[in-house]
Amino acid sequence: MRKTQRLTLMALLVAQGLVLHIFERMLPVPFITPGAKLGLTNIITLIALYMFDFNEVFFIIVLRIILATLIGGSLSNFLYSMAGGILSFLAMYTLKKVGKDNVSIIGISMVGAVFHNIGQIIVAGLVIENAMIVTYLPVLVIAAVGTGFFIGLTAKYLLPFLKKITL
Repeated sequence: MRKTQRLTLMALLVAQGLVLHIFERMLPVPFITPGAKLGLTNIITLIALYMFDFNEVFFIIVLRIILATLIGGSLSNFLYSMAGGILSFLAMYTLKKVGKDNVSIIGISMVGAVFHNIGQIIVAGLVIENAMIVTYLPVLVIAAVGTGFFIGLTAKYLLPFLKKITL
């Protein structure tokens, strides 16, 4: 893929991530756990993870989070999203490299969802200055495994199509 094509695809992924972020904010939260979301923007992160290198994926994630915050977020949203997004990406990237042929995109998605929650719990603990927030993590992990499965499944079927049209 030429440099211009790569940059254009990266911009499209950032834009799609923003659309998914806005769409997800409009959905009523179907979970028992307050603050839990579907993680639709993780579809974009997974696609990027399989199409671009480390720096490009990192750039896509950070730019999407900054733009989403500017569109309708707050400082706390920015902190939670950045911590969750970066920790999630690092976990998924590491697992993809280490697991290579042994871990599917669905497994990587589920790990990413769990680590996103871990990043957010760490920030929440620092913000509210109470480590007891960690007791909320098991509930979030259960939700993350479920949503991570479906996000990974979506990315699994979307990725071959995107790779085919970008070659």
